Amino acid sequence: MSYSQVIITVDDSSTMRRIIKNTLQKLGFTNVLEAENGVEALEVMAKNSIDMIITDWNMPEMDGLTYVKTVRAKPEYQETPILMITTEAAKEDILTALKSGVNNYVVKPFTPDTLQEKVFKLLGIG
Repeated sequence: MSYSQVIITVDDSSTMRRIIKNTLQKLGFTNVLEAENGVEALEVMAKNSIDMIITDWNMPEMDGLTYVKTVRAKPEYQETPILMITTEAAKEDILTALKSGVNNYVVKPFTPDTLQEKVFKLLGIG
């Protein structure tokens, strides 16, 4: 099975981006873009049509929450699913992220099954 949706993964850890990208590719997503932080992600998004965003919270230059709020302020991205993957596991943090515009939340470390479940749910697959 192959999916045409374009997903961007935003994380300052190249290892984490690789793990997410590899997992998505195994699931059949052929269009996975990467960025190291919110600033770079916005540049990538200006040149590509994005169907889903997977972002970390703690990043240099522009953290995940600021990035999510910036994306949500743009009319073309108000409906774009955003999945936050982070080490921030406190209930207050999760609520803050959801209020900022995140659709779903995964705490690191995570399994490929968890990522698949969240991504498919947000994209309405299966």
